[in-house]
Amino acid sequence: MSAYQTNAALLQARSVTKRYGGFTAVEGVDLDVMKGTIHSVIGPNGAGKTTLFHTLTGTVPITAGSILVEGEEVSRLPGHKRVQRGLARSFQVTSLFQNLTVSENLRIAAQGRAPWEALLVWRSPDRADAAAAIADELLDRFKLARVADRAAGLLSHGQQRRLEVAMALAARPKLIFLDEPTSGMGVDDINEMKELIFELKQEGYAILLIEHNMDIVMGISDKITVMQLGRVLVEGSPDAIRNDERVRTAYLGNMITGGRN
Repeated sequence: MSAYQTNAALLQARSVTKRYGGFTAVEGVDLDVMKGTIHSVIGPNGAGKTTLFHTLTGTVPITAGSILVEGEEVSRLPGHKRVQRGLARSFQVTSLFQNLTVSENLRIAAQGRAPWEALLVWRSPDRADAAAAIADELLDRFKLARVADRAAGLLSHGQQRRLEVAMALAARPKLIFLDEPTSGMGVDDINEMKELIFELKQEGYAILLIEHNMDIVMGISDKITVMQLGRVLVEGSPDAIRNDERVRTAYLGNMITGGRN
């Protein structure tokens, strides 16, 4: 394991590249995500944001580059091994167990950082009790207690999005990847999700966020990385991104003043 300084980035991506045959979806991306911060990745459709998330979380292998978590190289590890290193993710399209109840979804997420371990029928009673306690805590926190016994597939869209974030949190991660967490939500659900993400930061979690709602991005981000055509166009604070002429002329236009694309 590489030496890790406590003030260094929790996650460091260096020259991350992903190619599909002759098509380069992500090229030479550098990214540093610090502990206790919200780092947003924005850009138009096709910019490479979700593909970057796939490479960082192990959903797809990188073609070239390096990914370090607390100084440890993880770029060749499968996704469940990265969960063991403290990474957890929600997806742009909900990935719940639709026929299981809300409580059952949370218990599965809490029973082990490795998916195969979560489904072992011979796990110890202590582990099962601990998972149930985590599930109960998250039911209250995410305002899902009243639907705890409802099948996940019967929840409203906003409730499903909250459940998915709760499942990511059940793994007790250090860094949470959120891919369009407010997609398809109504105004009230969006405001609740915004407050929740900010609370997670206050508790010391690092958040890597893909989000099209610029009110959220500009309102809660510590740093923003703007991608275009698979590359990093510019990176900086919300104020710096808002006032960067390259961003305005490239594709965002007045979106960065608070509208949505």
